[in-house]
Amino acid sequence: MGMRTRFHSASREARSRSLTGEAVRKLMDLQPKNALVLRNGRSIQVPVELLKVGDVFLVKPGERVATDGIVVFGNSAVDESMVTGESMPAEKRKGDAVVGGTVNGSGALRVRATRVGSETMLAQIVKLVEDAQAAKAPVQLLADKVAAVFVPAVIVIAFAASAYWLLLAHASFDFALTVFVSVLIVACPCALGLAMPVAVLVGTGKGAEHGILIKGGDALEAAGKIDTVVFDKTGTLTKGKPEVTDVVAFAKVDALRLAAIAEKNSEHPLAQAILAKVGGRVPDPAAFKSVAGKGVRARYAGKEIIVGSRKLVKCGAKEDAVAKRLEAQGKTTVFIGSGGKCVGVIAIADTIKPHAADTVAALKRKGFKVAMITGDNERTARAIAAEAGIDQVMAEVLPAEKEREVARMQKGGRRVAFVGDGVNDAPALARAELGIALGSGTDVAMETGGIVLVRNDLRDVANAIDLSRYTLRKIRENLFWAFAYNIAAIPVAAGALYSYGILLDPMLAGATMAFSSVSVVGNALLMRGWKPEF
Repeated sequence: MGMRTRFHSASREARSRSLTGEAVRKLMDLQPKNALVLRNGRSIQVPVELLKVGDVFLVKPGERVATDGIVVFGNSAVDESMVTGESMPAEKRKGDAVVGGTVNGSGALRVRATRVGSETMLAQIVKLVEDAQAAKAPVQLLADKVAAVFVPAVIVIAFAASAYWLLLAHASFDFALTVFVSVLIVACPCALGLAMPVAVLVGTGKGAEHGILIKGGDALEAAGKIDTVVFDKTGTLTKGKPEVTDVVAFAKVDALRLAAIAEKNSEHPLAQAILAKVGGRVPDPAAFKSVAGKGVRARYAGKEIIVGSRKLVKCGAKEDAVAKRLEAQGKTTVFIGSGGKCVGVIAIADTIKPHAADTVAALKRKGFKVAMITGDNERTARAIAAEAGIDQVMAEVLPAEKEREVARMQKGGRRVAFVGDGVNDAPALARAELGIALGSGTDVAMETGGIVLVRNDLRDVANAIDLSRYTLRKIRENLFWAFAYNIAAIPVAAGALYSYGILLDPMLAGATMAFSSVSVVGNALLMRGWKPEF
């Protein structure tokens, strides 16, 4: 039993190291293998490892940025959500910084490398994940701790009991040998060995049935200790993509339709949100021109349509006041101009997921503290948190700082579960006692998390914690019955009741031992009746 216990512990450590390595590999896969470097007026494909500070490389539409750098030519919208948590793409033009691994939008960029190799932000995220995983001590379950004492103690009791009957009570050698064998058989720790794995097997199977993948006993034990649940915002509490939330017209026109016509030939994410809201067929504009960083101009039915920011569309105090009210709610505003005046404003935002508020309320009822952490700006973060019912908000937090915020909570005595879905969440998922990753998220997040929610339903956060704690309760019950059986049976096998004519022979001891194992398995199988709250 002692060797088997050490084997299980070593297996858990090896598995933990394997998962850490897989998460790091997934992170490294985000970096392109090659970069198109401009040298002597020609573009040459160069392995990313050979890039040097000062090299100028080309980033085509839809490609990932090869390494950290500064834009020297071109305009585009870059998806930086893996780093900043911002759901809206960031407009990039000459002089702006870009991060390696982020995804370029519809424009082409020329970038001068400023950081390469281990100095890049992606490399720093990888290091944070490795350090956070290494800081976690291997899980040592109660059964493992007890086994180190239990096995030698039983052997000592068996020798002591047989020696007593042989040397002090002057019983026959056969009698003393019967006592010795009976003690060893009745104390065979099969029930103790089954207490944890059977319950884990049933619990994880029940979780899989409901779309909750629990990776093992480590995650179960962590779930039983947590008192704080921290959510990432973008893609976790929110849908992770921009949607039109408000359309305000200042004239008798269909402002949304006009905007869709003007944006039909644009590939900008905000344009796609407007077109998705309209749905169906949208007429083609007679002319179209993109104004970098500001919006678009188009002509339709003999009139000019302008869609974009305040810098492009002239608006009065009334229109500006409406826009500011929407912006105060954490939304991005787009103005529509036609006939020389502002005819409408559209609000676009990354909207909250269904059941997010229900999940937060359920966790609070169960006594958990709930917080939100995001790289997004303070105003947007506060708006989403208020909608979800979260009071504690940490905004404008970079990936390294997310991990530090979790560590700070832990130093303050909190036991933290972190719920996330993105690359920028991986260090925090690794640092937290329990990492819960959404199945719709990145491979990196899923490899780092101890629990994966396949259905992408936030209510499963509460369900996963409930199931984990229920499984732990069953493990403790099994351990109690296993110990109670041994405490009662070992003295009888040792001959403590022989003066009353009661003695366990080896065959009866074997039957008693088998019964204890069956009772532990039966108790674990009762878990098959578990049903999720949501």
